[in-house]
Amino acid sequence: MAMCAAIRCVSANLPRLTRPARISTRHILQRSNEFRTLYTSSRLTGALKFTDKHEWVRVEDGVGTVGISNYAQEALGDVVYCGLPEVGTKLEQMEEFGALESVKAASELYSPLTGEITEINTKLADNPGVVNTACYEAGWLVKMTIEKPAELDALMDEADYEKFIKSLDS
Repeated sequence: MAMCAAIRCVSANLPRLTRPARISTRHILQRSNEFRTLYTSSRLTGALKFTDKHEWVRVEDGVGTVGISNYAQEALGDVVYCGLPEVGTKLEQMEEFGALESVKAASELYSPLTGEITEINTKLADNPGVVNTACYEAGWLVKMTIEKPAELDALMDEADYEKFIKSLDS
């Protein structure tokens, strides 16, 4: 249904043909000699940095939002409890700050950066499973200040993290 609507939108911009013609998908997607890129995954992950403990951090306006990676949530299974710190807790990089419990296991959480907790995701108290369904969006864990911005440089970008995960599976 959505594909039909997309084709109708695209075909509305094509010139009217006097006879039926075969138009390739490539021609339909071409516009001004540039191709549009269709993404099947979230583009939010491009700005993420990862730790070797499978936490991620996204920095916006000097605030770091922290969560666990898709790899980590899949390994844990269905999350049933999130133990998070109080607002105002000061953390050093790689210091333990909480835990996630699932039907299969429990896992400690480690701070990707040095800073102070400014907000916790209170929605996880009633619905911890959001970590499984939206680990890079609504399933974030904490927000924190960034005391040492240089620490970000030591974290992995998405491509490096993917290589790291593949090395674990081999």
